[in-house]
Amino acid sequence: MINILINLFRVTSVIGSLFLVSLTSTFAQSNYPNRPVKLIAPFPPGGTSDVLARILGQKLTESLGQPVTVENRPGASGNIGHDLAAKSPPDGYTILLTNSSTVVNNPFLYKQMPFDFYKDFTPISMVAIAGQVIVVNPNVPAKTIAELTALAKSKPGELNFGSGGKGIQSHITGEMYKNATGVDLVHIPYKGTGVAVTDLVAGQIQIVFSDMAPAMPFIKSGKIRALAVTSPQRIGVLPDVPTMMEAGFPNFEASVWWAIVAPKGVPQSVVNKINSDLSRIMVMPDVKDSFEKLGVSTSYSNPEKVFEQGRKESPIIGEILKKAGIEKE
Repeated sequence: MINILINLFRVTSVIGSLFLVSLTSTFAQSNYPNRPVKLIAPFPPGGTSDVLARILGQKLTESLGQPVTVENRPGASGNIGHDLAAKSPPDGYTILLTNSSTVVNNPFLYKQMPFDFYKDFTPISMVAIAGQVIVVNPNVPAKTIAELTALAKSKPGELNFGSGGKGIQSHITGEMYKNATGVDLVHIPYKGTGVAVTDLVAGQIQIVFSDMAPAMPFIKSGKIRALAVTSPQRIGVLPDVPTMMEAGFPNFEASVWWAIVAPKGVPQSVVNKINSDLSRIMVMPDVKDSFEKLGVSTSYSNPEKVFEQGRKESPIIGEILKKAGIEKE
């Protein structure tokens, strides 16, 4: 009888402990967040990803009621920051500003990826999308895409275009242009699009298919010339610059998108909370204005859209890189 009572006590204790753990976990989730949240930006300070992360970090700080600090973890075209986020505890206190250049393009560039986007992350929401701008040094005698194409055809292999690195969007857009026009341009990869734009200003290269943020100051100062944008519509900060579609390339669209994700296994309540906050943040006038000054449009979606967009673009990017002769390293 005594043994039965002892065993019953043990079972009751175990059940009680499990109930307490469950109750504590439930309370922690419902009380989320109760400490600072880390937002990983997988690119260096000053770039578009970094600026977007800091805008979002400030707004999430206000909505969550806890500091959301941006942590830059650049390297390997975003792979390092993504790997760090993937290996972080799935408790909602580490989130990541991901981007299409890393999760769509990199699997075609690296033989070994340190993470699997679709297995290692839980999507939360899209937050931004941006086209690119085709810019030339003022010494290039072309004021339109048609004139640039004619010039490049008259000088095969003599004009260089710079990008932020092999396989990232600024390179892919250049390859798309080469495929669409049949021109022969020499690709010069840099460690960041901002560096490529700096060399463009200095006249070391002739063309860059650039992100908006690093090019805008030099476009406004007249140090480089914008010929076209690759978004479906003209952008507010460059209202006089035509789209590639308007320039005679009806299927030419090249965009980069950003999204917020968390490590796989994060509680659904956390996903719901951040997604709900982002639904309000992404329509705020000051956020839209700040994004537009970078040539970026705000975006918001249900979580599933993030993975859907990546899977939709993957075969397209893979084909472009295959035609360009890009092999995995």
